[in-house]
Amino acid sequence: MDKDIGQWPTTWGQEFSVLLKRDLLERKHESLSIMQIGQMLAVSFLSGMLWWKSSINHIEDQIGFLFAATMYWSLYPMFTAVLTFPQERMMLIKEQSSRMYRLSSYFIARNVADLPMELALPSIYVTITYWMVGLKPTIGSFLVTLVVMLYNVLVSQGLGLAIGSAIMNPRIGTVFGGIVGQAFLLESGFYIRNVPSFVAWIKYISHNYYVYKLFLGSEYKKDDLYKCGANDSCRVGSNPTIKKVGLGNEVIPVVVLGLLLVGYRVIAYVALKRLRETK
Repeated sequence: MDKDIGQWPTTWGQEFSVLLKRDLLERKHESLSIMQIGQMLAVSFLSGMLWWKSSINHIEDQIGFLFAATMYWSLYPMFTAVLTFPQERMMLIKEQSSRMYRLSSYFIARNVADLPMELALPSIYVTITYWMVGLKPTIGSFLVTLVVMLYNVLVSQGLGLAIGSAIMNPRIGTVFGGIVGQAFLLESGFYIRNVPSFVAWIKYISHNYYVYKLFLGSEYKKDDLYKCGANDSCRVGSNPTIKKVGLGNEVIPVVVLGLLLVGYRVIAYVALKRLRETK
């Protein structure tokens, strides 16, 4: 990733190890503060109480919860990540100009250090809310939901890193991130079912659409039945929201999310490299 590998005083592995230890110490105090843990517990229990013990017969409530979870855990990590590199901009420029380490070792160490901190809070959220809300009571469905949520967080974080690195202005980056985040969420299929054709393409680049599709697929099958009237039952596949998003063929969402996870970070790295070369 860096051209002049032979011109550095230390090996890439040594740089990565030192930077990872530094970042882990910094992130430990940033992400797992008492206040943030308390906030997450409050949000988790509040969500659990609002959607307390819903069932497939209240399918609109359940799919509403799944969308709310998608929304919260898309925007929260994205806005946090937008600020990451702009806040470290001056330090990065200074240390890079002194040739203290390769950009690639810094970038990868920063991403690896974020993993335990960024994934701990959504794991707590899913563990608490899944059983309180009354989603499918099987370990398999719970684990799938947890993995999809963590996948969502990593992709959303990557989007934030890409925006922050490309713009390098916290205020403008936050505004732009809000616009992109809102567009992606609105296109995910919950709020709007009849999207005009000239903007319908946005959903195919929206990670929220694929995450929501995977969430629905982890809970329902097309032929599952729910009460849609006093004495009537309807197929889950005929529900307007679920029909719009679609069930089945989960391989495509998994692959697309993987491409976005990597692609956003490549954009962020290229933007940081451009910053280094222009200073």
